[in-house]
Amino acid sequence: MLTISGSPHLHGDNSTKKIMYGVVTAMLPAMVVAIWYFGLGALEIIVLSVGFSLFFEWLIQKYLIKGPLTITDGSAMVTGILLAFNVPSNLPWWMIIIGALVAIGIGKMSFGGLGKNIFNPALVSRVFLLVSFPVAMTSWPKPSPITKTLVDTITGPTPLGFVKEGLGAGKTLAELSQHLPGYGQQLMGQMGGSLGEVSALALIIGGIYMLWKKIITWEIPVSVLVTVFVFSGILWQIDPLHYTNPVFNLLTGGIMLGAIFMATDMVTSPMTRGGQLLFGFGIGLITMLIRVWGAYPEGVSFAILLMNSVVPLINKGFKPKRFGTVKMAA
Repeated sequence: MLTISGSPHLHGDNSTKKIMYGVVTAMLPAMVVAIWYFGLGALEIIVLSVGFSLFFEWLIQKYLIKGPLTITDGSAMVTGILLAFNVPSNLPWWMIIIGALVAIGIGKMSFGGLGKNIFNPALVSRVFLLVSFPVAMTSWPKPSPITKTLVDTITGPTPLGFVKEGLGAGKTLAELSQHLPGYGQQLMGQMGGSLGEVSALALIIGGIYMLWKKIITWEIPVSVLVTVFVFSGILWQIDPLHYTNPVFNLLTGGIMLGAIFMATDMVTSPMTRGGQLLFGFGIGLITMLIRVWGAYPEGVSFAILLMNSVVPLINKGFKPKRFGTVKMAA
């Protein structure tokens, strides 16, 4: 007897819950580094962000959408952690609650929930908070290991912000470089910035874990980082006194966090390899254009959201070959 059923006929052991909790596991190194450098303020931000993201998803699904509850699938938790990773450790608690509401209510549930949103919810919230509360969102506590005296009240610019301000004041990189953290500090995270962006090493470890678990593929993060490296390298070769070198551009700001954890969001990124490479190239290019000539010292959030908006067009231009089709000879 043959049993006839509809496709798909091959099944994997992956599920939404397994993938989402795999992403949470990958974010643990960056989370530990954030708590180490920024203290209990970082932990409070993460707990608040995750807790209210779960609460708002439950509230909206139960009383507005009235569909099946999905707060246990891990997607709201991932959004909450990524939102926390994109804000300073001294952000007031009520701004975090507003951010969680915007991320879940506007960035995700207004489109119908998981799998239907076209923009990364955490980045929608970050940009909303940046526009609404620019002072609070650009006040960066200086990191200090929790084994030492906490200095949450002492703030300073991020390396990218410091360079942007210095170059705008007519200084050269030769003068500014004396006051910048070294590559070792940039790699480990001993510099100002958002909670989850400061340690490139922790983010890379998380990215390697997701590649190993096949949660993400290499195309998007590699194309983003290579584009940033090449673009900044060309400018640096042209004028090293006024353009930062490629290593500095990779280790500072949110480029690692964006390339590894947010640009690779399955819902808001292209489906095919060619589309993913183009998507990553666009993010890297727009990021560098904003960093070099824009009003903001960092541009990765805007770059990802802009490229999210053209994903349907990219998917249409990079359609996969249909199974079983044969190219006809002329």
